[in-house]
Amino acid sequence: MLGNTRSSDNPKLPLLGSSDDDISNSHGEEEERRWWRKWRKVLDVEEAKDQVLFSLPMILTNVSYYAIPLVSVMFAGHLGELQLAGATLANSWAYVTGFAFTQGLSGALETLCGQGFGAKQYRMLGIYMQTSCIISCFFSIIISFLWFYTEPILILLHQDPNISEQAGLYMKYLIPGLFAFGFLQNFLRFLQTQSIVMPLVFFSALPLAIHFGIAYSLVHWTSLGFGGAPLACSISLWISTLSLAIYILCSKKTGRTWEGFSFESFSVLLTNLKVAMPSAAMVCLEFWSFEILVFLAGLMPNSELSTSLIAMCVNTQAICYNFSYGLSAAASTRVSNELGAGTIDRAKNAMAVTLKLVVLLALIIDLALAFGHNIWASFFTDSREIVQEFASMTPFIVISIIFDAMQAILSGVARGCGWQHLAVWVNLATFYFIGMPLALLFGFKLNLYVKGLWIGLVCGLASQACSLFLITLRRKWTKMDVAMSSEIDGPCPI
Repeated sequence: MLGNTRSSDNPKLPLLGSSDDDISNSHGEEEERRWWRKWRKVLDVEEAKDQVLFSLPMILTNVSYYAIPLVSVMFAGHLGELQLAGATLANSWAYVTGFAFTQGLSGALETLCGQGFGAKQYRMLGIYMQTSCIISCFFSIIISFLWFYTEPILILLHQDPNISEQAGLYMKYLIPGLFAFGFLQNFLRFLQTQSIVMPLVFFSALPLAIHFGIAYSLVHWTSLGFGGAPLACSISLWISTLSLAIYILCSKKTGRTWEGFSFESFSVLLTNLKVAMPSAAMVCLEFWSFEILVFLAGLMPNSELSTSLIAMCVNTQAICYNFSYGLSAAASTRVSNELGAGTIDRAKNAMAVTLKLVVLLALIIDLALAFGHNIWASFFTDSREIVQEFASMTPFIVISIIFDAMQAILSGVARGCGWQHLAVWVNLATFYFIGMPLALLFGFKLNLYVKGLWIGLVCGLASQACSLFLITLRRKWTKMDVAMSSEIDGPCPI
């Protein structure tokens, strides 16, 4: 009987039958704990989890909003190579003269609303958003005149007359979308700084899905043809803007930060401008460098091919930047909220985690582009020659994506800390005293053409990322006095 008695039935007997398994499990659990401790030293898992949950909706949102104009370019591009060149040139011109500028202006809200939310000054978030909308509307009126005369301006800049004519027509139909885009960016920053991000996915994905139908209908079923593509973009942007505005007005989540329209927004106009103008400048200086590459490509032999190719590279870089911008928004929000609350160490930890995450993201994007560059290029054009030329550009684009992803995070930290004025000088020096001169040298003097232009840009991006990293390490982290100045003191509902 004893021989048949299981050791587990007698508490006094050792568990001989399972001792090896228990020892093995014990070792396994210990190894798992060691691995977990090592991993926690490399990455703050809880912070990373929070940032990923924040970033994924922001990535989807930014990619969706960027894709709306890009889809219009694709529809126009399939009408012919001239239309592709005109649409891509117009889209680049639209971003550097209008979309980038209004997006940069809204960056003031990442500082002011972010730190204000961290300091629990909730009422001021709505005031700052109204002020930013007033500023965006004012500058959109000015920019719309520039857009209306796009054709003669491009010809003055020695662009091909036929391409300039197409780009000019494209820009006229895109003017209504400029105002929508400015309001849209302010609404996004207002919600982002409060970590209200999940609804943004719906309010961006739905207009994008509708946009395909609108663009196809206007391009192929109406007499507008080429002009239908930018008009569809304007309509879809307004659908997005109005939908998001209704959400802010009606949602309970914004109840304590939105108390209705107020004339107090005019009283903080200068306060907002002090942050908005450097913020717009730091964004525009970078975007302008990309546009300069498009213009330089237009001066090369076979300008239609060169312009289309470099514009496709710029659009690819931009769509990848929008992936990084989700994490950049997380860094900006976390840093500004923690600085507003006075917890500087947590702000620095948040930045470190975001940098590690964005490097991983950049590597994933690079792998996807390396293996799928032909498929991606075919979305823009049916020309086999352009697709082949784009394939030869892919290794250089892969490198630029890594540096661009890193600088996106560091720029987000700069916005969260209110260091926009420093980032302006960094962007000016790295792009226009390093990147552009090298692009001219490699592209024209060494006859590397489009590849040479992009190599110069890579040098500028690398210098920018390193400079911003040094500033982040050496600069003292403090919350902005302007966000807590006497002119915003007052009762704030909690």
